[in-house]
Amino acid sequence: MTKLDGVGSWLHARLPALIAEHEVPAAAVAVGLDGEVVDAASGLLSTATGVEATTDSLFQIGSITKVWTATLVMQLVDEGRVELDAPVRRYLPGLRLADESAAASITVRQLLSHTAGFEGDIFTDTGRGDDSLEKYVAGLHDVPQLFPPGEQFSYSNAGYCVLGRLVEVLREKTFDDCVRDHLVAPLGLTHVAGSPYEAILHRVAVGHVRPGEGEDQVPAPIWAMARSNAPAGSMLAMRARDLVAFAQLHIAGGTAADGAGLLTPGAVAAMQRPEVRLPDIRVMGDSWGLGWELFDSMGTPVIGHDGNTIGQASFLRVVPERGVAVVLLTNGGDPYALYRDVVGHVLRELADVELRPLPEPPAEPEPVDAGRFTGTYSSRIADLVVTQDDDGRIWLEMRPKGEAVEMGERPERSELVGFAPDTLIPLRAQSGLHVPFAFLGDDGAGHARFMHIGRAVPRVRG
Repeated sequence: MTKLDGVGSWLHARLPALIAEHEVPAAAVAVGLDGEVVDAASGLLSTATGVEATTDSLFQIGSITKVWTATLVMQLVDEGRVELDAPVRRYLPGLRLADESAAASITVRQLLSHTAGFEGDIFTDTGRGDDSLEKYVAGLHDVPQLFPPGEQFSYSNAGYCVLGRLVEVLREKTFDDCVRDHLVAPLGLTHVAGSPYEAILHRVAVGHVRPGEGEDQVPAPIWAMARSNAPAGSMLAMRARDLVAFAQLHIAGGTAADGAGLLTPGAVAAMQRPEVRLPDIRVMGDSWGLGWELFDSMGTPVIGHDGNTIGQASFLRVVPERGVAVVLLTNGGDPYALYRDVVGHVLRELADVELRPLPEPPAEPEPVDAGRFTGTYSSRIADLVVTQDDDGRIWLEMRPKGEAVEMGERPERSELVGFAPDTLIPLRAQSGLHVPFAFLGDDGAGHARFMHIGRAVPRVRG
């Protein structure tokens, strides 16, 4: 029995018990090693219908879609039609942002590496038509600039929608058609859907959410987010094996399994080189490349990306030096604990790689003077208010607004404690994950300029 066969046997034996332990309704896993693949699935795609998960079931991959979008852009770079350091306006002359000088200078590279600097969590629904992305980008004209282009990292869904529109304009076809014609078809993928209309032709997972704290999970009220955010991850769904096939393209230096060259080795290498370091919040990579999240603290270079949609979470980890790719797709429960158990086991067995521990609050937190941190930090979708009471306890109030309210987000209050220098962490996990809050910069009055939670959220008052 090969090591890969051993991993396959472990998955089939352990996955049912693990999803039950972590209250995940269904999960699908696929593992690739040197071009070979094993896969497994277990659970219910929807607790309402009782349809069982199979290895051919489709789950949403969420923001892992961004690596697909980046790959489409790099194909255009290979063809000489896009220059990474050219202003995006060379290709989208109508691009407008609230800051005209930033809009004129932002480059393709900065969009790919999440360093363009304009607010990124924009989820405007512009309809289901083929012009939804065009309308979305036109609607960015009043989106504020958080920091000068290139200054720092701030994860940006909106930036990837701009990249998707760039691909549409240069290819003269919709983003969905670009994905199908330039990746899905050349890779020979058979279980991929770019919309609910395609997904319905397959066995497809439904996300599950908890209506309130402590309540049982129920199927999510909607299946997908707005089509306008498709390049950022609102729509694309597939089986785990097909996502592994995409990852193997990047392991193989841009060559598909049938020998077709879909990317040059130089483009593949460029995507995996660090472009920007991340704040030490420990729930994302150490740095970011051109599309890929990069983990350089595991001994062996690991690349990947995660994705979250409404009640679904996805994980992709690739160890190019070892020829290993692993995909985990889930539809509710505690996906991060399942990720630790499943992806951790696979990487340990096949690549001799240990996952970094997920951050947890200290057992006995030290007292913290939160004066530098207190205040209100605001984005398009939420106000985040940090306060410290007379007993020294630190509180975060999350007040959703705009599109977040429309998507069902509700106000939340949580206690924060000290975690690391200039970093606080919630005592209570959400979906099994404690996300640290890093406080960066100085507003000139001794307060942090940004709260950073993967995206930079600016202080507006304090």
